[in-house]
Amino acid sequence: MNTLYEGLFIFPETLDEEGLDLAIARVKEELETLGGTLESTTRMGKKNFARPLKKQKAGLYAVLMFKLEGTKIDALKERLRLSTNVFRAQFVLAEESEEAAQEA
Repeated sequence: MNTLYEGLFIFPETLDEEGLDLAIARVKEELETLGGTLESTTRMGKKNFARPLKKQKAGLYAVLMFKLEGTKIDALKERLRLSTNVFRAQFVLAEESEEAAQEA
């Protein structure tokens, strides 16, 4: 059974608009390879880091909502680690984030 996840992705700030499109398409391909589906994409733009990470001062942020089996999240992380266009990625269950928003 596929579970809805919210993924925060940080891409290198050096990407232009077309490069960001290709990077998001690459993430979508990786999801589909593992049997998942991309539900929505929200681009948050360029944001500065609180401190430099790997000599980077900023990154392009995007939130991707996707469905994937819970047992395949680790496989997705490994596949994204091999991709040079994903600087960082963090995943949470979408249901948990909605509940936290309602409590706040």
